[in-house]
Amino acid sequence: MTLQKLNHWDIRNSEKLRLNPKMHGIWQVAAFLAHSGDSWFWLFALFLIWLLTKNPWHTISAIIAIGVLTLAVIVLTVKLLIRRRRPEGEWGSIYRRTDPHSFPSGHAARAFLIVVLSIAFAPLGFAIAAVIWAPLVCLARVLMGVHYLSDVIVGALVGILWGVVISLVSPWIMQLLPFIFR
Repeated sequence: MTLQKLNHWDIRNSEKLRLNPKMHGIWQVAAFLAHSGDSWFWLFALFLIWLLTKNPWHTISAIIAIGVLTLAVIVLTVKLLIRRRRPEGEWGSIYRRTDPHSFPSGHAARAFLIVVLSIAFAPLGFAIAAVIWAPLVCLARVLMGVHYLSDVIVGALVGILWGVVISLVSPWIMQLLPFIFR
């Protein structure tokens, strides 16, 4: 399959999945899920957990936050290199204004990074919740029309890969930045 055919398939099938705003109930759920992967939300929540808890959540929240921050740099760099425009649409104006590029999906990358780091470090219940939540975030981003299918697939793969890297280098990170983990 040529790149042009793959792109056409991606656009056509992403459009087929897009929700109609008149589907009010599912629209609301999809909008909530699409926003639930926002970086500001996760960084704020992780900071509060880090601030208000002791080990193990103090450490877990710090590792996930470091993963989220470093992943943001990676995703932004790739987005600026690729420069794929988001699908046309009305919903998600904040994303369209602040980040007009869609490939790869930062929300998908972040969600799957959280899955990997949760499996590596968090209690089983939290990891299971993350495993259920992450694909729903990815689907919601396509349903709401702010990403193409390939954006979320590649984003998820980037998040998984970076999550594995962070989990492997976490002992080194803890030695390098001990003041964060005390």
